[in-house]
Amino acid sequence: MSKLPPVLRNLSLPVIGSPLFIISNPKLVIEQCKAGVIGAMPALNARPAAQLEEWLHEITETLAAYNKANPDKPAAPFAINQIVHKSNDRLQHDMEMVVKYKVPIVITSLGARTDVNEAIHSYGGVVLHDIINNFFAKKAIEKGADGLIAVAAGAGGHAGVKSPFALIQEIRQWFDGPLALSGSISTGGQVLAAQAMGADFAYIGSAFIATHEARASDAYKQAIVDGNSDDIVYSSLFTGVHGNYLKPSIIAAGMDPDNLPEGDVTTMNFAGGEGSKSKAWKDIWGCGQGIGAVTEVTSVASYVAKLRREYEEAKAALLK
Repeated sequence: MSKLPPVLRNLSLPVIGSPLFIISNPKLVIEQCKAGVIGAMPALNARPAAQLEEWLHEITETLAAYNKANPDKPAAPFAINQIVHKSNDRLQHDMEMVVKYKVPIVITSLGARTDVNEAIHSYGGVVLHDIINNFFAKKAIEKGADGLIAVAAGAGGHAGVKSPFALIQEIRQWFDGPLALSGSISTGGQVLAAQAMGADFAYIGSAFIATHEARASDAYKQAIVDGNSDDIVYSSLFTGVHGNYLKPSIIAAGMDPDNLPEGDVTTMNFAGGEGSKSKAWKDIWGCGQGIGAVTEVTSVASYVAKLRREYEEAKAALLK
């Protein structure tokens, strides 16, 4: 196993709930943490910016109360995602809130900055940076990230094209710190497989969209339940960066999912937290290839319990 900082040790299940743009909210994060997995939320989901402090207060106070009432089974820590992209004009404000509330884990993406990492380290926080290849992984660690999230082929939203076998193997040749794997993970057996190939954690997103606590439309949740990997389209059109999206939402928007033009990365814009293009996030649904295993809309607690049961069953099966 890797050299893990204390905040990442002793989880009841080695899972990080990925921060879902627009969808993640305090309710989802709190329930993930109470269920024993790391809950995460993009800072930009809080709109207007002043709402971020309200949400951080709610999360920290609720989890503190839960831990006081459950000293033998405390909640997992939570994480905030910061988009470190030059167009994010909220970054300074949001980082001030992160430091004020001493957010235990910060997930950085779309750029790596030494000053951001130093601010998080100033109060003892841990930085995990998401990457799509070995080159960016090395850059992130050079700039002070504590750990990595390897976003492999099949992940929801912005995703890479590398096989998880290749990506994890290349990173582990030189890095022995915290490492999470993202890409088509939705069952307990897949969580164990991620660990078997060298990751410390599985990074799960799409399956959590189909939970009662997620801030997604009923149609979005049902599309995940009804869909499988054949319903996922990989395109750069919507943000300028390649990502995976649900085909039914593309069709509903009047486009041909088999003939989408290329996007322009220079159009990516997170100014004011409004996202790159409103249509890209409100009408086009991000989703990963692992949804074939999602068969119902359920609660976070029920889904994590299922993951834990499948994880233990997979371990037992290997010992037979």
